[in-house]
Amino acid sequence: MSDRIYVATRKGLFTLGRAADGAWSIARAEFLGDPVTLVLDDPRDGSLYAALNLGHFGVKMHRSADGGESWSECNAPSFPAVQADGLDATPAAASVHQVWALAAGGADQPGRLWAGTIPGALFRSDDHAESWQLVESLWERPERTSWFGGGYDDPGIHSICVDPRDADRLIVGVSCGGVWISTDAGSSWDCKTRGMFAAYMPPDRREEPEIQDPHRVVQCAAAPDVLWAQHHNGVFRSTDGAEQWGEIDGVEPSVFGFAVAVHPRDPETVWLVPAVKDEQRIPVDGKVVVARTRDGGKSFEALRRGLPQQHAYDLVFRHALDVDASGDRLVMGSTTGNLWVSEDGGDSWATVSSYLPPVYQVLFAA
Repeated sequence: MSDRIYVATRKGLFTLGRAADGAWSIARAEFLGDPVTLVLDDPRDGSLYAALNLGHFGVKMHRSADGGESWSECNAPSFPAVQADGLDATPAAASVHQVWALAAGGADQPGRLWAGTIPGALFRSDDHAESWQLVESLWERPERTSWFGGGYDDPGIHSICVDPRDADRLIVGVSCGGVWISTDAGSSWDCKTRGMFAAYMPPDRREEPEIQDPHRVVQCAAAPDVLWAQHHNGVFRSTDGAEQWGEIDGVEPSVFGFAVAVHPRDPETVWLVPAVKDEQRIPVDGKVVVARTRDGGKSFEALRRGLPQQHAYDLVFRHALDVDASGDRLVMGSTTGNLWVSEDGGDSWATVSSYLPPVYQVLFAA
C-alpha cells in the first residue's frame, strides 16, 4: 500500500504522509497560492511533475527528482510557433490554457511523457519534459472541428491510458470529443464510441462519435481491454478495448458524475461519485455517496459511512478519486476542500482535512 498522497488544489500542492498509527496528515505544501491542476508520479524513475495554471503568466511545469523536496522548472506543452509576416508568432487561438492530463510512457520508453490540454491537444515529450511536440495527427483530424467545450469553453483531453502490454497503444478521452485510440504511438487515430450516446444532442445526432462527452476514461491495469467511462449522461463499459461500449444501469443515486476509479487487479470492481447534473452539480439530496460495483456493473452499493449525509455540497472532479495498487485504499477530494481516505475499499471513510482549497486531483504515490 502507498503511504504518500499528493493533492493538487487551487492554492497549491499538498503531500500527505501516513504515521505508524495509520493517521494521515499534511507533511508538506508547495506552490502555495498557485493553482496546481495536475501532478504525475512517474513509476519508472520516481520523478514528480506538477502542472500549474498561472492565468496571465500562463501554464508552467515543474519537476522534482527527490520526491517533492525540491523542484525545478521544466518546459510546459505549447503550440509550435508559426510564420506570420516574417515573424514568429503563436496565434491566440492555439495556446495552451491548461494541462488536463499527464501520463508516463512505457517502461521501454525512458523519458516519454504524454500531456493532454485545453484546448483539446495531445503533446509528447521524449526527454522528461525538457521539450514537447504537438501530436499533429490528432490535432489535424477533420472531426476535431466538431469538438466543443463542456464545463470549459474549449474541448479538452483529460484522460490518457497507456496500455501496459504495448505502450504504443494509447486511449484518450475528450470532453466533448469522444474516445480516441492509436495503436502506433500517436501516428494515426480512430474514434471509438460505438454504444455511447449523447442525450444532450438532437435524436439524429446522439450517437455521433466526435460529440460524445466522456468525463473520465480509466483502464484496468491487469485487464487493459476493460475500460470504464463516466459519461455526461451515464456510465459505460467496454470489455474489448473500446471497440464496443455498453451502458451500465442501476447506479444509485445518479448516473451523472465526473470521477471513476477501477480496481488495479479486478476489472469488475469500480467506484463512482454520483451527483446532480447540469444546473446544480451537487450531491443528490445533499449527501456525499460513493457508488461501488463488484460485479461489472450488474449491481451497485451506495457507500456512506464516514461521509457527510446532511447539507453537503461537495463535488468531486474527474481526477479527484484514486485507488492505490492494493485496490483497498482510496482517497477522494472535493471542491469544498474536504479530503477523505478509505482503508477498506470504500466501506468506510475517514476525514483527513476539511480546510483544503478546492481539490483538482488526488494521487497515491507510485
